[in-house]
This record gives sequence, C-alpha cells and structure tokens, in this order.
Amino acid sequence: MEEKRQAKGQLTKAETQVMSILWSLPESQGYSSEIMEKYPEPKPALTTLLTFLKILKDKGFVSSEKHGKAQLFSTTISKEEYTRAYMKEVQNTFFGGSFASLVSFFAKDEQLSDEEVSEIMEILKHRK
Repeated sequence: MEEKRQAKGQLTKAETQVMSILWSLPESQGYSSEIMEKYPEPKPALTTLLTFLKILKDKGFVSSEKHGKAQLFSTTISKEEYTRAYMKEVQNTFFGGSFASLVSFFAKDEQLSDEEVSEIMEILKHRK
C-alpha cells in the first residue's frame, strides 16, 4: 500500500462528490467501477473519474493500492475530520475565529424554530 500523505487544502465540488461516494462505501474504499456505480446521473466518463481520483491522490485525500490490474482507492481522511477542518477554516476566514459569530450567523440566517433552538441549547448545555 502506498504511503499516506497529509491531506491538504479544500475540495472542489467535483472532488467532494467523489469523496462523498468513497466515504459512503464500506471502509471508505472502492474500485473505480464501484465509485462510478454510485455516481448520480449524469455520470462522468471513466477518464474524468480517474482524473478526479488522481487529483485527490495528489492532494493527499486518497491513496491507492494495486490489485491485479485494478486500483483500490481509499480515503486518507474521514468525513468528520474533513468537515471539522473545513468548518474551522470557515470560522477563521469569515468570523474572525469566533464560534459565537458563526453560530449567530446561522441562527439568524436559518430562521430556526423554537424546537431547534431548544435542541441546540441542550447540546451546548451537555457538551463535554
């Protein structure tokens, strides 16, 4: 198996779609045919998918292992890890690092119901 590199940067929309498919597969890994099978219509050409996988590999988000003539692609970062890093970058870039400002923005923008506000308050009250 190839050495895992540190995942760097953000994913494009197309890369996120490929990663979402990989994350949904057992053990977050699959062959290009399995990834293509899960792709929504209109499906890209196989060469396009392979290009996305190469880019993801170069960025360190995916590793691959040769199995005969096929390549088994595996994520090197979990969906949770990527989401956490992405949201931290959003927090730092758009809200001056303030979690309160980020939450306030979404609370005002999303027009939360009283039930949703209560749910969020309970989460915050019982955080570790």
